[in-house]
Amino acid sequence: MINWQWLRFEELSTQQLYQMIALREAVFVVEQDCPYQDVDGRDPQALHLLGSEDGQLLAYARVFPPEPLDSSIGRVVTAKAARGRGLGQQLMRHAINYCQQHWPAATIHISAQRYLEDFYQSLGFDICTKPYLEDNIPHVGMEIKAND
Repeated sequence: MINWQWLRFEELSTQQLYQMIALREAVFVVEQDCPYQDVDGRDPQALHLLGSEDGQLLAYARVFPPEPLDSSIGRVVTAKAARGRGLGQQLMRHAINYCQQHWPAATIHISAQRYLEDFYQSLGFDICTKPYLEDNIPHVGMEIKAND
């Protein structure tokens, strides 16, 4: 069973921080063969959603409060060994629900890899930008409009 936790940066244990960075690096840098600076200085301002099982981090996302009007979800990742279990959908539902409960007047933004457009659309996101390259990977901006 997955244990979902919301933590501020200063609440992360050394082990959780290590697992978080290791998971992001394993997927975004190694698996996707995309050398980029993952540690971008923004983690201290984010809320971190960790999905762990038996002490192992399997799913992760970070959420930013409205800056100034919109919130955002990023660094959405599921461990390769845990894929196919619906963890990505669970992870995103937790993140979306958190944003909508805490900041109902804020639109939620993501920068989605193009191959995941359908996945994010199934969660209620709409495309809001033209395609663009981010770290040499095709992306598109997507959003869920604020609750009116």
